[in-house]
Amino acid sequence: RSAAQQATRRMASMTVGQQQHGRMYELRTYTAHPHAFPAFLKLTNECIHLRTAHSPLIGYWSVEHGPLVQLVHIWQYEDYAQRTAVRAALAKDPEWQETYIAKALPMLCSLESEVTYLVPWNKLGEPKKQGGVYELVTFDMKPGGPALWGKAFRAAITTHQHVGYASLIGVWHSEFGKLNRVQVLWNFNSADSRAAGRHLAHEDARVVAAVRESVSYVVAQSNKLLLPTPFSPLK
Repeated sequence: RSAAQQATRRMASMTVGQQQHGRMYELRTYTAHPHAFPAFLKLTNECIHLRTAHSPLIGYWSVEHGPLVQLVHIWQYEDYAQRTAVRAALAKDPEWQETYIAKALPMLCSLESEVTYLVPWNKLGEPKKQGGVYELVTFDMKPGGPALWGKAFRAAITTHQHVGYASLIGVWHSEFGKLNRVQVLWNFNSADSRAAGRHLAHEDARVVAAVRESVSYVVAQSNKLLLPTPFSPLK
């Protein structure tokens, strides 16, 4: 069997493993008009129960450092059929449309949706305690998917975990939106504990070696410091 055939089989195996996970996650990013940001948060706090009656909300955050007046939220669906059914039900829900959508949309200047799956080796985690901060790190990877960069990327993530300064919440690979993108969500006790933990990690030989190998597959990366909203399930 040729090397090309073996690589194709490995890629297919990784893709199947990802799809068999079944459950999908929609990561939505809203940017509000600056003057409307407080009003949008207040309205969403008052009306979010109308939306969560249809499908589970994983978390809802405002961006503290990074793009300002921006909100990030993650929704869980069992499959595309469920998402389609939920969107159809919301479109026909007069209370949702009149009480929330009609008022909220004029407050926003952009909306973005990204469909993702948890990578095969990751399960959705939880913070060690409530009241901390979150970091969403976005990696744009070289084309090829987890079959190409999965092993090295996993090593970079797990070595950071072993340092013990952060809780890993989730690692998602994009299916729709910007392709070859991985989103990693971390939780920290505080922004200062994150800074101290990063300093320790950068002095850890295992972390340095793993990151050095993983970074060869990274095209670009960015991050955002997130604060959970009062109505976010993940606090």
